[in-house]
Amino acid sequence: MKKITIAFLALTLSFYSCKKTEIKSESKAETKKEISDLSIYNLPSKWTTQNGKDIELKSLRGNVLVMVMIYTTCKAACPRLVADMRDIESKLDRKTKQNVKLILVSIDPKTDTPEKLKSFAISNKMNQDPWIFLRSSEENTREFAAVLAVNYKKYLQ
Repeated sequence: MKKITIAFLALTLSFYSCKKTEIKSESKAETKKEISDLSIYNLPSKWTTQNGKDIELKSLRGNVLVMVMIYTTCKAACPRLVADMRDIESKLDRKTKQNVKLILVSIDPKTDTPEKLKSFAISNKMNQDPWIFLRSSEENTREFAAVLAVNYKKYLQ
């Protein structure tokens, strides 16, 4: 549980620090956004939301991202992580919430279909902005976790 909490905090901090940085160009009329090569925004992977919409992670640029990786079938640590995310949301004022996305990334893409994610979102009253549930292939999920230095193993029910 301690490792998961530490990973959650590390994810939160890493996404907060990835918020776009603006650098004035020589003409000062245009801005350039600098992103680290190790950023999730550079991953070419496709992800599917709980609403069945396909997105790329780069489409989330410009927002503060608070992300956690979960199994919707998990009964141990994941409910605590969901509660922590809800606590974070409760502390955001309306103006701040407009620039924040609370994202739950499935570690189990075989089980966590868009329909399953949608059902989970509804049953947990997380089916509106700023909540986003994402799933992708197992390969893309592992690559995403590796970029964030998050280790996980298959959840055994």
